[in-house]
Amino acid sequence: MRKSILYIFLLSIILLLFTDCTRQRRRDSKGSISRNNTRTEQTYTRERRTRGEKSVVKMKQQNGVYYVPCKINGIEMQFIFDTGASDITMSLTEALFLYKQGKITDDDFIGKQQYQIADGSISEGMVVNLQSVTIGNRSLNNVQASIVNNLGAPLLLGQSALSKFGKITIDYKKHEIVFE
Repeated sequence: MRKSILYIFLLSIILLLFTDCTRQRRRDSKGSISRNNTRTEQTYTRERRTRGEKSVVKMKQQNGVYYVPCKINGIEMQFIFDTGASDITMSLTEALFLYKQGKITDDDFIGKQQYQIADGSISEGMVVNLQSVTIGNRSLNNVQASIVNNLGAPLLLGQSALSKFGKITIDYKKHEIVFE
């Protein structure tokens, strides 16, 4: 049963990659990018937090890279804190894991999109809607993320989430991120 679900999921990804389901991006009047569909990311992304309270989240440093504990649709994961990444990004491995856990469903897949990688090359990946992204006592709902067509790609916490958390202070000496 699990193998058949995995095969169906992989077949769905392959079909979506090769069909013309790409949503065109356009810039709205504020200059930010939104998808050409009935709802925009800005309209449906909401922050939930404890009133007036700062949230301090400890980062782990390993080989010069900072990792932040996040919950994606209720599942705890360690993301690389990457202010240069435009989106939350995950590999096909993590996407399959979330799918098998029922944390991502077929309805969450939006389409495909091309991305420019740090080395300048262009890659194509899937766009998925994450129902919730939680860091510390802060939560966002309906955040778009990218699934990279690579089994070993790292989990990146990018601007599609970070920009919506508001004011963030980073203390590299204490290895902390403070959300205000």
